[in-house]
Amino acid sequence: MTWEAIALAKGTFKDALLVEGLPGIGNVGKVTTDFIIDQLKAKRVYEFRGNAIPHSVFVNEKNLVELPRIELFHASVAGRDILFLAGDVQPISEEACYEFCETVLDTLEKLNCNEIIALGGIGLKQIPKHPKAYCTGTDKKYVQAFSKATGVTDKLYGVVGPIVGVSGVIVGLAGRRKMSAIALLAETYAHPMYLGVKGARELLKILNKHLKLKLDLDKLDKEIAELEDEMLVAGKELPMRKFRGLPKGETSYIG
Repeated sequence: MTWEAIALAKGTFKDALLVEGLPGIGNVGKVTTDFIIDQLKAKRVYEFRGNAIPHSVFVNEKNLVELPRIELFHASVAGRDILFLAGDVQPISEEACYEFCETVLDTLEKLNCNEIIALGGIGLKQIPKHPKAYCTGTDKKYVQAFSKATGVTDKLYGVVGPIVGVSGVIVGLAGRRKMSAIALLAETYAHPMYLGVKGARELLKILNKHLKLKLDLDKLDKEIAELEDEMLVAGKELPMRKFRGLPKGETSYIG
């Protein structure tokens, strides 16, 4: 089964921009995108379905089963249409990832969306106190323009290895279609149980200013304060035992 894009609402947009934030290391992209969708009350416009996703279901608040979702949302901000790609999972194979990204790009072209900001985390072997953000892409002029407009460094070579997953592949494939695309990445902790809310906040600050979202970041600060004690316990005990074998100075990344 190939990926299928199911329209949930009618209409196209003008000069739209996509912000992608699916689960990945630290869930930095997912936390960022989910927070924006919630704050802006963005509306669902598409759902993407395929069978190359984790073989599991979720039990919701009504104690009923739900399949994992990957959805496209829309909100109008400062007179511009912004789309958000969010969901519970990523494709589980390399082939499925490419097929999924091509399906998303096909859908974006139909919706007159020609600009992409893909979000993700850069995994470090220790919890960063002040996460740094970086940007990269396929078009040098576009990357430099984004860097200048946001203050985010585009000096990423040597800082990170391959950008794995949708956050990397969708940017690369967008370049083949002559679409403007950026991977915006924030440092986080490379442990599967760690929630990179501080990295997400750094991305939110950048997007809030760049896209004029007018987000209330105080709400996220409260959530960070509530989670920090739990994360510190995990960060100082179990994660360090697991990642003690990493070579000195090595970083890793997954979208």
